[in-house]
Amino acid sequence: MFLSEPPTNEARASLYSRDVADDGYVANLTRLWAWRPDVFGAFTNLRRLLTDHAGLSLRERSILVCATAATLNDAYCALAWGKTLAAESNPGIAAAVLQGQDDPRLSARETALARWARQVARAPNAVRNEDVENMRAVGLTDEEIFNATAFIAFRLAFSTVNDALAAHPDHELAAATPTVVRDAVTYGRQVSKPD
Repeated sequence: MFLSEPPTNEARASLYSRDVADDGYVANLTRLWAWRPDVFGAFTNLRRLLTDHAGLSLRERSILVCATAATLNDAYCALAWGKTLAAESNPGIAAAVLQGQDDPRLSARETALARWARQVARAPNAVRNEDVENMRAVGLTDEEIFNATAFIAFRLAFSTVNDALAAHPDHELAAATPTVVRDAVTYGRQVSKPD
């Protein structure tokens, strides 16, 4: 990353320990966010708040993040959430979403969510009432549309910090991601090299 390692303190040590306990290594994005563990904690709490009662399944949230990450050319989130989407569907579907393609194996609702994420990430001021009507036409409620949009905006903010300050995707993450998903991520920052 572009910033140096933050100074050692209790909050940073707690973040690092949690990563090691959960994943076996300290993620590059954790090293970056360790500059402000309080803000990272707030992001984590906001993500939980956004998803707990959103009416969106993990598969649908994964589609939203993958489509958003692909639109932003964010390799880190693309790999992390592509791995999740592959587990929730299959690697081919995840690869298609990460390449900005519609996949016939997605439901009409899922296709609409992927298109919505791309549109919101690319040009939110270009959204028209007809675009919202298209979401309603596949069964999304106004509350679900709001929740999906807020979740996309949250992901945009998180990705922007990671990408602007060069948090490279972890080699451990890439190694654990299905090959077809990894191969679909041809954009963004390169995977970090092993230590």
